[in-house]
Amino acid sequence: MHFSSCLYALLVALVYQVSGMDTVIGLYGETVEVPCNNGAPKPKDLFITKWKYDNGDLLTQLKDQDASVIATDKYKDRVSMAENSSLLIAAATLKDEKTFTCMVVAGADISEYPVKLLIHKAPTGVEITALATELEIGKPTQLGQCSTPDAHPAANITWFKNKKPLVAGEKGIIISSKVKVDEVTGLTTTSSTLQYTAEKGDTGALFTCGALNALSSPVSFTVTYPTERVSLHVISKGPLMEGDNVTLKCKADGNPPPTSFNFHVQGEVVKVENSDSYTVTDVTRDSTGEYKCSIIDNAKMEDSKNITINYLDMSLSPSGKVLKSVGESLALTLQTDASGELKVSWTKDNGKLDKRPKFDKLTYSDSGKYEVVVTMGALIKKASFELVVEGIPVIRRLAKQRGEDGQHKVLTCEAEGSPKPTVAWSVNGTSADESPYVNGKISHKLTIVPTVNLTVVCTVSNELGQDTRAINVLTCSSDDGDMTKLVVGVIVGLLLATVVVGLAYWLYMKKSKQGSWKTGEKEDGSTEESKKLEEKIEEKLEENSQKVEV
Repeated sequence: MHFSSCLYALLVALVYQVSGMDTVIGLYGETVEVPCNNGAPKPKDLFITKWKYDNGDLLTQLKDQDASVIATDKYKDRVSMAENSSLLIAAATLKDEKTFTCMVVAGADISEYPVKLLIHKAPTGVEITALATELEIGKPTQLGQCSTPDAHPAANITWFKNKKPLVAGEKGIIISSKVKVDEVTGLTTTSSTLQYTAEKGDTGALFTCGALNALSSPVSFTVTYPTERVSLHVISKGPLMEGDNVTLKCKADGNPPPTSFNFHVQGEVVKVENSDSYTVTDVTRDSTGEYKCSIIDNAKMEDSKNITINYLDMSLSPSGKVLKSVGESLALTLQTDASGELKVSWTKDNGKLDKRPKFDKLTYSDSGKYEVVVTMGALIKKASFELVVEGIPVIRRLAKQRGEDGQHKVLTCEAEGSPKPTVAWSVNGTSADESPYVNGKISHKLTIVPTVNLTVVCTVSNELGQDTRAINVLTCSSDDGDMTKLVVGVIVGLLLATVVVGLAYWLYMKKSKQGSWKTGEKEDGSTEESKKLEEKIEEKLEENSQKVEV
């Protein structure tokens, strides 16, 4: 009692100092820390620290002693003092929103530091309820209600469309809010209702609402609006050809879209229900024309497309395998009928030809496989025939020549024919060499060493017939002597022929002069005839001279 009296007297004698009020915000249900003197360090001459509020004292602490709880009300088991003299209040509620004062006695000074405590609580969630089933363009519709329960202070709700805030009062936007307070906890529930007038662009839009950095789950709505436009689409992977199936698809921009349509196909109306497509099968060139589609309840709302069916007809004569004889002609006929411009190309044995082939007089080189390719855009048609030119083999050349060593002879037999001729010789030889069979031509060489003079026969044959030709071959040793004898004989014969011709000429001239004397003809005519005869004699002599050289 004496201590208390002395302490009271001391406190009365001290000078009071009251600081300005601070504000602290604590979270609902959590332990709240209320700082003393804004958390400043304790003075060195501290004597006592005490926390109190309007209804009484809470706890005190003497220097270097533990704090003593002196509260007897609801704070008895909920308050404590921290090391830095802060007041700790456990399980904060809205009823803790009041002013708490920290009194500090240091030396001869008494200071008080009032602190106002506010309790905040975020809503337990943000949720949109009472959702509209659909939004109709141009019609104000209550989209939904956004709620933020158990909050303090009352939450402010914002609506968003595609993450952009909606502002009440703007075109087609009406927002109304209300707050409900729980009588027991004092917590509030805020409800916000959005009335919205949809536009066509709102299809697929995401709506959310939020408060205190909390957002609801996004929601979207079916936006309904009537059909304003119909479009017809032709489903095809490329240009339409005869035999294709053509799918017509009718699209309407209404939502929900129409489920039934009328398709106008070559003058007939086909009603299709529960589908927006109709398929025309196995189209022909006669299917070319205008096609339409329309919605059933409004025939004027339609769209049309002109469809062209591409076609290409081609016939080639002849075809298949064609057998012809060499020297004959072959008529080639190509007929085409198409819906567009054509390109025609020819090949022979896969080699490109510069122009269309023409067969006025067939040769063996004309044999081969001919193909014509006719194209019109992506449409391609081909036709071909195989031409085989046949003929009885004919030897075009049979020759001989002395080998390089002078000891053998090389015989060459060249022939034409088809099918490929077989070459046979009447003698055996060595180093038989046959050239490739190209364009009906073949060449066969045979090397022989003749020991006697002989006649060699070359025979070429195929299934159509044969040809034979002979050539005289002398031995290599007798070639020179025989050739000399032959040349001398030819020279002697030519000299005798010259004498005979000269004698005939002298007799002719004598007779011509006698006739001219008798008839009185001018000598000029005889002279002219004499000149002509002399020219003939000179030609004869020149011819004989060439034979001698041979």
